[in-house]
Amino acid sequence: MQVATEQPGLREIEIPVDAGGRMLQGSMMSPRQGAGMVVFAHGSGSSRYSRRNRYVASELQARGLGTLLMDLLTEPEEAEDAVTARLRFDIPMLASRVVATLDWLGQQPAISSCRLGLFGSSTGAAAALIAAAQRPEAVATVVSRGGRPDLAGEALPGVVCPVLLIVGEQDEVVLDLNESAAARLGGPSELRIVARATHLFEEPGALEEVAGLAADWFAHRLSKQPAAARTDGGHG
Repeated sequence: MQVATEQPGLREIEIPVDAGGRMLQGSMMSPRQGAGMVVFAHGSGSSRYSRRNRYVASELQARGLGTLLMDLLTEPEEAEDAVTARLRFDIPMLASRVVATLDWLGQQPAISSCRLGLFGSSTGAAAALIAAAQRPEAVATVVSRGGRPDLAGEALPGVVCPVLLIVGEQDEVVLDLNESAAARLGGPSELRIVARATHLFEEPGALEEVAGLAADWFAHRLSKQPAAARTDGGHG
């Protein structure tokens, strides 16, 4: 697996986002004209430097999509979480920070006309789904990679945008949780199972399949769509 280099016309910049007085850090690639933007919500102790999510992001960038890989914890919080593993399971807090990121993007003139998608992994998938329920006018679609959508709990019926759930065939417990969560979603969803893959998709070709599924999904639902289309809740 190789992470693609910076795409022509795209430049990564470091951006701060104020989330209730906590300054979060993100790495952003702007989209090409007419393309959408995907915000990555990491989970389970990961960060914006996640090798797996950066690989997925590079495949989205190759389609012209913008990407924003956010650290949902501050540096002191990351240090605490490395010891206690407590904050990575504080789903409401993580969701509030995804919402703050969405609100920040909505205030950026160069981005505000883009359709927005969320890519969540592990506990970050739950945070992404809660954010989608809280900002239905902003989020056009959500993709979950090996996620824990069940942790979104009572927010699931409020997620009206299309959702793609990607799970490894051998990640049996998480697969069961995804199937149960999909039945509670308020909008359309698809469950795609990656053959022979485990939770981290470390098997040969598994992460490449994840990236291809996500890139196809986002390119179809985010590219060349006016911001006004977001007001319908993202169906279609």
